[in-house]
Amino acid sequence: MMDNLRAAANHVVLKIILGLIIVSFILTGVGNYLIGGNNNYAAKVNGQEIGRSQFENAVNSERNRMAQQLGDQFSELAANENYMKSVRQQVLNRLIDEALLDQYAKNLGLGISDDQVKKAIFATQAFQANGKFDNNRFSAIVNQMGMSTDQYAQALRNQLTSQQLINAVAGTDFMLKGETDELAALVAQQRVVRQAVIDVNALAAKQTASDEEIASYYDQNKSRFISPEQFRVSYIKLDAASMQENVTDEQIQAYYDQHQDQFTQPQRNRYRIIQTKTEDEAKAVLDELKKGADFAALAKAKSADIISARNGGDMGWLEDATTPEELKNAGLKEKGQLSGVIKSSVGYLVARLDDIQPAQVKPLNDVRDDELAAKVKQEKALDAWYALQQKVSEAASNDNESLAGAEQAAGAKAVQTGWFGRDNLPEELNFKPVSDAIFNGGLVGQNGTPGSNSDIITVDGDRAFVLRISDHKAEAIKPLDQVKTQVSDIVKHNKAEQQAKLDADKLLGELKAGKGDDALKAAGLSFGEAKTLARTGQDPVSQAAFNLPLPAKDKPSFGTANDQQGNVVIMALDEVKAGTMPDAQKKAMVQGITQNNAQIAFEALMSNLRKEAKIKLGDIVAEPQQ
Repeated sequence: MMDNLRAAANHVVLKIILGLIIVSFILTGVGNYLIGGNNNYAAKVNGQEIGRSQFENAVNSERNRMAQQLGDQFSELAANENYMKSVRQQVLNRLIDEALLDQYAKNLGLGISDDQVKKAIFATQAFQANGKFDNNRFSAIVNQMGMSTDQYAQALRNQLTSQQLINAVAGTDFMLKGETDELAALVAQQRVVRQAVIDVNALAAKQTASDEEIASYYDQNKSRFISPEQFRVSYIKLDAASMQENVTDEQIQAYYDQHQDQFTQPQRNRYRIIQTKTEDEAKAVLDELKKGADFAALAKAKSADIISARNGGDMGWLEDATTPEELKNAGLKEKGQLSGVIKSSVGYLVARLDDIQPAQVKPLNDVRDDELAAKVKQEKALDAWYALQQKVSEAASNDNESLAGAEQAAGAKAVQTGWFGRDNLPEELNFKPVSDAIFNGGLVGQNGTPGSNSDIITVDGDRAFVLRISDHKAEAIKPLDQVKTQVSDIVKHNKAEQQAKLDADKLLGELKAGKGDDALKAAGLSFGEAKTLARTGQDPVSQAAFNLPLPAKDKPSFGTANDQQGNVVIMALDEVKAGTMPDAQKKAMVQGITQNNAQIAFEALMSNLRKEAKIKLGDIVAEPQQ
């Protein structure tokens, strides 16, 4: 049972719940549920306050979400003051939108029943164990979020109500069958095209490039002929895995003795509770219990906590970390002890301590296995590895002119790489901390002088490097004599492109004037076999074909395009065919369009709600964007 609780309360599950459900709750109903009105607000939306604490909690939730999603990149973004201001602005805008949605839903009389809330909770996979709802798992996760089950249920009700409104808006758009058929025919349309290709490479072979033209192009485009910065690196790699040795029984016993906290089952308590809305109700329940009433039956009949009531008030086994503060402070020390009336954030409680499992250290024989031996072996290897790191680091620092001292300390020869640049770091060095050390300039000598050794660079916790840049070539513009042939080819190709475009424009005029056959023949060109092109074609010729005017009867229309090889293509559009679309594809197309239209409708709704709303901002944020 405790394994389930721990699994439920870990960061992965919390991330799922926060990402899918709770973030929205914190940004809407639960914020107002937990925080009363005060003058220190972020905004007022038609008189409804968004408290400063609620706003800051929402900002922190957004920061946590972004940190999980972006990793190290978020640290760089978070250091940018303007970026973080924009994040705060976006969060406030979202809070305001959600408040407007909530108010609009209430005005429409939308609502969610208790039964719908229960079903949504029971259906949430994060609260299930072996495919069934687990109350202990549910309580542990919600408690880890700093919420009570009642607060969670209220937040869920708010979210479901807003979703009901969104679904209502999204379901209003539709397309008539005639519109669908016409659009499908247009999307699936095909065009029959003949092509005559002017080969640019063939034209380029006939061009010439003078020394003046080559020098002029080189002078104007020197940035195209840069030799990138190059490095050669010597490095020593330390690997903890290579230092593992077998361990003895005495070493395993010593580890067990020093780490008994890892093998201790903490004390666990099992409580039952009955939650009421008023103190008088709680006192009445307490009187019945003192007179001998069955706690479980009474909880099922009278408890306002819809989750624990289902189990007769049973909260399951709880460790100290997962026990609500109200129960911790109730003074319950003995099995069967009944509390007094307990005031809580959700009303009033009466609790009973049903059972206690004392903390217990598991015997070595119960925990000794291959995994424990491997862990001891790994720790020994790590200790030796850290000691070796220190030794190699000191040697590399004391002898900073080479890696000779570090080699002696490591008992290994340094490896020499070949030349590489920033975009082709050798695979064996392809780790961010290593690349940062190489490329940040700190290890490169000034004005051609030798550089220095790096400090120990740790990677993934079990590998480390010490390195030095043995050779370095700075970024430089290649001299003309090195790239003259390349520049000449570019100049010739540019001339050929210009010539092909002029020739195509001239031929296009002749074709439109009805003199195309003779003009094409004179140019050594002819139209190829007709090809049927689809609107979905991604090549430039297909796309250009669907921009041509429709052909007249027995008279094609003409145009030009560039193909994917850079050649100039003269096109003759002979025929336009109405296309057909399979029903499944047509259905998907309609669904995509209606969803897009629904999104437009929803954005228009939000825009109108904002225009009609009275929104007053507090002093802690700037005006929200419209």
